[in-house]
Amino acid sequence: MSLIVKAAVKDALSEHNVSADFYEALDEEVAERLEDAVQRAEANNRKTVQARDL
Repeated sequence: MSLIVKAAVKDALSEHNVSADFYEALDEEVAERLEDAVQRAEANNRKTVQARDL
């Protein structure tokens, strides 16, 4: 499952070319950030992930 929307990334970087492998790398980065945020929330005894967990 992809966590990013390729069309949105293309729009955001419209003045640049984007290689195909960029999307996969970005998706991996997002997944890692999400996991870190979940771990922080759990460490603070919360089930709700909040902006401050990033």
